[in-house]
Amino acid sequence: MKELERDLGLPSVLAISIGAMIGSGIFILPALALEIAGPAVIVAYLLAGLLVIPAALSKSEMATAMPEAGGTYVYIERGMGPLLGTVAGVGTWFSLSFKGALALVGGVPYLLLLFDLPLKPVALALAGLLILVNVVGAKQTGRLQLAIVVVMLGALGWFAAGSAPSVQSANYAEFFGSGVGGLLAATGLVFVSYAGVTKVASVAEEVENPGRNIPLGILGSLAFTTVLYVGIVAVLVGITEPGSVAGSLTPVAVAAEVTLGRAGVVAVILAAILALISTANAGILSSSRYPFAMSRDSLAPPSLSAVSDRFGTPVTSITLTGAVLLVLIAFVPVLDIAKLASAFQILVFVLVNVAVVAFRNGSVPYEPEFTSPLYPWMQGFGVVAGLLLLTQMGTVALGGAAVITVASVVWYLLYVRPRVDREGAATDAVRRQVGRDALEQVEIAASQNAHEVLVALTKNVSEERERSLVAFAADVVRPDDGRVVAVRFEEVPDQVPLTEQVTVQSDADRSFERRVEALSEEFGVAVEADEIVSHDTKHAIVNLAADRGVDAVVAEHEPLRLRSRLFGDPVDWVVRHAPCDVLLVDNLGYGRPERVVLSGENGPYHPLAVGVAESVVAANDGQLSLWYPADATGSDEGARTIDDYQSELSRLLSVPVSAETVRTDGGRRSPPDLLVRRGSSDAVRDALFDDRPAFPSPGCTTVTVYPHESRRPGFVRRFLERATF
Repeated sequence: MKELERDLGLPSVLAISIGAMIGSGIFILPALALEIAGPAVIVAYLLAGLLVIPAALSKSEMATAMPEAGGTYVYIERGMGPLLGTVAGVGTWFSLSFKGALALVGGVPYLLLLFDLPLKPVALALAGLLILVNVVGAKQTGRLQLAIVVVMLGALGWFAAGSAPSVQSANYAEFFGSGVGGLLAATGLVFVSYAGVTKVASVAEEVENPGRNIPLGILGSLAFTTVLYVGIVAVLVGITEPGSVAGSLTPVAVAAEVTLGRAGVVAVILAAILALISTANAGILSSSRYPFAMSRDSLAPPSLSAVSDRFGTPVTSITLTGAVLLVLIAFVPVLDIAKLASAFQILVFVLVNVAVVAFRNGSVPYEPEFTSPLYPWMQGFGVVAGLLLLTQMGTVALGGAAVITVASVVWYLLYVRPRVDREGAATDAVRRQVGRDALEQVEIAASQNAHEVLVALTKNVSEERERSLVAFAADVVRPDDGRVVAVRFEEVPDQVPLTEQVTVQSDADRSFERRVEALSEEFGVAVEADEIVSHDTKHAIVNLAADRGVDAVVAEHEPLRLRSRLFGDPVDWVVRHAPCDVLLVDNLGYGRPERVVLSGENGPYHPLAVGVAESVVAANDGQLSLWYPADATGSDEGARTIDDYQSELSRLLSVPVSAETVRTDGGRRSPPDLLVRRGSSDAVRDALFDDRPAFPSPGCTTVTVYPHESRRPGFVRRFLERATF
């Protein structure tokens, strides 16, 4: 694959970053922010600069670990996975294009102070010129950026130095008159002034010595720009009458005329035009690298990653970005859309901070040359601050960001998902944490084994199947010298008095009790027999379990049709209402199971399933095999994490353990003696789908464990298990 040329030094990096920030943030937004916060707009600019530090540090760290074209997209895609990478790439590409268009349209009002020109044609001409410059090459882009920034800063420096002596302290009266709400609202508005600080990361692949130049460029430009913003806004407020520039399209020019006269106005106009052109130039340069990087990762068509032999630049990606820019300038109310895109930019900054945490806690290779200080507190502060600022952007802005997000998700589902089979570092980090939590629950559950189990016989079964259920229950309670209560439940019509039934014991009942007593001697476990007659078997089972305080109910389980599941099969009802754990047995016979399998599907092994399987293996001097679908995660990282999790689980157990991945298409070795698996706690899902193992036709008795609701994972935990395992 053809690589991009590394020819951007530190001066160019600083110029790109400073040039990307100094634009609408100082020449347009102060007038709008003054209307919201009054003189406190000075503090708003300072506060916004401080709040962007976490994202700047996080991006600096990730840029030195992954100095690749694409910046934000690359970090979020590698850290959070292709889905969020697609959202970040598409959204940031559009938001940068929007802001580039805003910069060009916003600069024309300053130009109109000198010449009577049509706004849109001039903006379109400037956009076309900048697109051509970007096509020619990044070196030329960096040099142009450096020249623009030097001239622009010279003009702004003259304005600030020449106007400072005219500052009137009376103009700062009622500094916090708009209160905290006004200050936060203004901070949310001007926050976008600093969004360009990390744009240079998107051209990291073209930066010389990225481990040094990227952090210095990002952090140095942020510090410089924050001081510049605060100083200029303080001067602007101090030399103008309160409210005289609020709402103006050219606030800095208005302020310059007060102290520097016509010459000052001309200098400010020059600085404003250069600043806004540099913002647009940096926007085209950085935003065009997003489709380029996405294409290289198969998240966009391959033509977007083609590098020109003549110019050494991604011409197709730049051309597409330029076309979007021209369309926006010509047909779209750019100011409103830019505000919407700014909300998405804040959201991306939140994801950037989360991505750093994902990389540091995941298992993917991650070796940054620069590391963020105060980790993870700095990133946590950035996330909270970003979410707080989002609340100040208004419903329209949030709605626009939602539209961009939905469109990105649709693109991911239609184009990306069929082509990409990766996962992000965050997925693996969460999977490992879920696994650690599951292992802790296994340790806790080891001291909570079943001491008394109710075997509920709800239908006439053969003596062999009856014996199998009691034998299984005996193995479950044997490690703790527990007791088995085997009960035959008989249901009679409502019109039949129960008193007539309970006073008569049939020959079958007496035979049942004799068989159970014999089983007690055979298994070496206390087994008690009883018969219960009721009008409603399922309520009788639940009531008896509650009255005796048993630890688990064992019953037979058969595949059921949809109607049976929806309209109240007794056993399924018991599962959802029992005051204890329920173990449902697909009864194909139960002897002395020596090869017991613990099946993992859609999550880690549940502690109850682990405990049941371990008890059976220990009772029969057998071996426990940990099964997991071979294609469970679809990634090498996921397979390694599951291997580590199974190894840790093996060390916790007191029986011989082996682990193996199993194909779910039926291609495997001979069936085991017993399979133990976790059942779903989702009643709706159980009703609509037969709750069978993922491994087809296990060919042996299967025990499906349903923990009591107090031991079931919550919704968030179930979601994380299914999303990561």
